[in-house]
Amino acid sequence: MVLRALAAAISLVALVLAAIAAPDAPRAPVTPVPAPSVPVQMGRTHGPVQPINYSHKIHAGKLGMNCLYCHTGAARSPIANLPAVSTCMGCHKIVRTDRPEIQKLTGYYERGEQVPWVEVYRLPDHVKFNHKRHVKAGVQCTQCHGKVMEMDVVYPAVSLKMGWCLECHRARQNDPKFATTMDCVTCHH
Repeated sequence: MVLRALAAAISLVALVLAAIAAPDAPRAPVTPVPAPSVPVQMGRTHGPVQPINYSHKIHAGKLGMNCLYCHTGAARSPIANLPAVSTCMGCHKIVRTDRPEIQKLTGYYERGEQVPWVEVYRLPDHVKFNHKRHVKAGVQCTQCHGKVMEMDVVYPAVSLKMGWCLECHRARQNDPKFATTMDCVTCHH
């Protein structure tokens, strides 16, 4: 038991030292994208240029669409997912079809291609985040992604650094229904 704890501690120290020594080490993309991921940087008020000029301000804000309508995986799996082009076309087969951006969307749909969205958030490979657990615990999307309903183009509005996550976990440790943990292997395994 003592040896197992010692081995775990040594592994954690090695992980931290590796992260400090090589913070900009290249990372394999989770999904293929046409351009590199945008690193999570605070203070930005704009996101990456996307292949289709999609406005969260219109869809999530003005129209009041629930985040989980498009990002269905967030409630069912660790990954939130990007919406399939067929999800968008559910409405846009008949809504605003004369608009150039909708015509681009229709082109992807007719060719049987997914829209190659550019990733906005990218956690280091040694971090595991589970959307489903957070959604089921009642964590609102805006808590981690900012007020997306006010953004034309999504940008990293919140730090997502380890200290920021730990602050939230500490605050919810005694939650009677969804107590969090401070165990390192929950996020680093």
